[in-house]
Amino acid sequence: MAGSAAKRIPGRDHTRSALLFLAPFGLLFTAMLLAPIGYAVYQSFFRTNRSGLGLGPSTTVFAGFDNYLTALHDSRFMSSFLRVFTLGIVQVPVMLGLALLLALLLDSRGAVFKKVFRQIYFLPYALPGVIAAIMWSFLYAPSVSPFTAALRHVGLEVNFLSDDLVLASIGNMMTWAWTGFNMLIIYSALQAIPGELTEAAVMDGCSGWRVAWHVKIPAVRPALILTTVFSIIGTAQLFNEPAVLSQVAPTVSPTYTPILATQQSADINNYNYAATQSVILALLTFVLSFGFLKFTQRKGTFA
Repeated sequence: MAGSAAKRIPGRDHTRSALLFLAPFGLLFTAMLLAPIGYAVYQSFFRTNRSGLGLGPSTTVFAGFDNYLTALHDSRFMSSFLRVFTLGIVQVPVMLGLALLLALLLDSRGAVFKKVFRQIYFLPYALPGVIAAIMWSFLYAPSVSPFTAALRHVGLEVNFLSDDLVLASIGNMMTWAWTGFNMLIIYSALQAIPGELTEAAVMDGCSGWRVAWHVKIPAVRPALILTTVFSIIGTAQLFNEPAVLSQVAPTVSPTYTPILATQQSADINNYNYAATQSVILALLTFVLSFGFLKFTQRKGTFA
């Protein structure tokens, strides 16, 4: 018995050492992620009442699910979800298709200056998001836009900030900024494909695009899943582009996206309602991303 107990002691020591090393991460994870989420959920069940035209003392009362019912019946908040969902349905496949195409071109045998082009494709992502949005706001502004001027010379009057085109303009900004990032993930997955697979396909008579379709793309499906999940989460959190364009485009309202609507609620000191909106946004983002993962696993589309 003593000998067996002595053998178990080193294992316990390893466990304690592992827990000791994990403790800093666990504390930061709890303080910076779990605690704010829990506090937001807690605040969403309360309501602040103010008297005297908002100048009197305020009282906080338990509201139950009233804030959630209010948010679900808020037409502007629900419209922001529909707007972002419509954008994601179109923009995410286009962006990932371009990223996959660029990655395949870089991975092809005939590609030259791979490092140079890889850096060029990745450069838009390296530019801070707000600065990129400000740059695009000048490129879209009708008075100074080179695109508008060029189209005007051929007889077309196009306002990229109009109500009909501003959502497509935001999608173009997102595609420009994030295609290189997703390309790099897919390209890294392509580099991990054993050379024997592509060589065997070439010996069987496959051309370059047939090798890409039958060998490379199936091999990088896990990377496509990862980039799609990242894109779903990023689209749901859309903020920089509409926030900057709202300064030059009257059609971009303060509630244009869910996060902008949440920010507006916080700006008017309605923190309980802002917490409710943020919880709803987090839940829907989780449902969409997790639902996509379950869908691909069940259908075998990407796995």
